[in-house]
Amino acid sequence: MEKVNEYSNGEITIFWKPGLCTHSGVCVRTLPKVYNPKERPWIKIENATTEELMNQVSQCPSGALSYKKNN
Repeated sequence: MEKVNEYSNGEITIFWKPGLCTHSGVCVRTLPKVYNPKERPWIKIENATTEELMNQVSQCPSGALSYKKNN
């Protein structure tokens, strides 16, 4: 079964699938206050707005990052 990590801010949940990640660095360059691979947890979803997060996740070239709205 594929590993999936979840990170939520109450409005959205971001899913990270490490097995799909190509480490292109788009996430780190786009939102460095959210994505820091040197820290654990490496995704700090609280450091950006929901809109910023959705825009960034849509730029993930590998599909390792996705999200769902928590309605």
